[in-house]
Amino acid sequence: MGRLEGLDLARFFALVGMVIVNFDVVMVNPLLVNDSGVASILPGRAAALFVVLAGIGFGLAAKNKPWEHTFRLTIKRFIFLLTLGLLNAAIFQADIIHYYAFYFLFGVLLLPLPNRYLAIVIFGLVLDFVLMAVFYNYDQGWDWANLHYQDFWSVSGFFRNLFFNGWHPVIPWLSFLILGIILSRITLKSVRTQSNMLVIGLAVFFCSTWLANRLGTLFSTIDPEAAVLFTTTPIPPMPLYLISAGSLAVAVTGLCLLMEPILKRHKILAIFTPVGRQTLTWYIAHIVLGMGTLENLGQINNQTTTQALFTALLFCVMATLLAFLWNLKFRRGPLETLM
Repeated sequence: MGRLEGLDLARFFALVGMVIVNFDVVMVNPLLVNDSGVASILPGRAAALFVVLAGIGFGLAAKNKPWEHTFRLTIKRFIFLLTLGLLNAAIFQADIIHYYAFYFLFGVLLLPLPNRYLAIVIFGLVLDFVLMAVFYNYDQGWDWANLHYQDFWSVSGFFRNLFFNGWHPVIPWLSFLILGIILSRITLKSVRTQSNMLVIGLAVFFCSTWLANRLGTLFSTIDPEAAVLFTTTPIPPMPLYLISAGSLAVAVTGLCLLMEPILKRHKILAIFTPVGRQTLTWYIAHIVLGMGTLENLGQINNQTTTQALFTALLFCVMATLLAFLWNLKFRRGPLETLM
């Protein structure tokens, strides 16, 4: 099967979404624990799309290759991503790359399992998180006023953040990577499959969002503490959030695959796919270069959402242009080549 450039297009949209969210976090510093405004749309959904796409790519790359080969390669990438992610976390604590390292580490161990067992693992991760949220203190380590995890660099704080109450904890975020692995095993090149992904994904997304609103309203009057179990915000990542974000990721992926031949025919696709193939490079760049520039210009905190959105889109336009020019000479982005 040739390269599915629709997946690169989906990665482009995921990157744009994450840049918008992260610039909003550092420029506006909103509390991502409410159900209004930007916090109800992009946070957690762009990142979830990113992880689902990583799972699809991981599953496709492992096809027809000995598991031992994939395992050895994954261990090397685990070390690389963990190192890069921790360096990045020293600048931007909401880094997702060090979580990726562990997603892949656990993902390669699950790779030999058939889909029905992978589905059981997803269910187990979702259930485990709910039980952990009920019996443990989800707020431990957090300074919510500044969106800062206070003991991130201690051993106990790091592993608590990694597995339970961080930005993208392994339990339950690993389920997004597993969903991607399952999707990699279907006929993604089929128009019928792509259409089903779009339709079913949107249907599940709207149904889960509607159900969350109804149950959240109901329980907020009966037991406000129980109402959090039905939220669709990423913090904390409760079941209806995972269902809505995962289904939206499936829908967006299906739409991008459907758009691939149309955009290719009009010679537009090649503008966006280089960024999609260089997402690691541009994810790090939007933090090191983008946020570094904002800090030097005194644009951190106390800006408006409109200013943050404009700045994020400006960065994405520049990234798209530079990635396109880089792609004319080099097959991979700088960090992708290094990895």
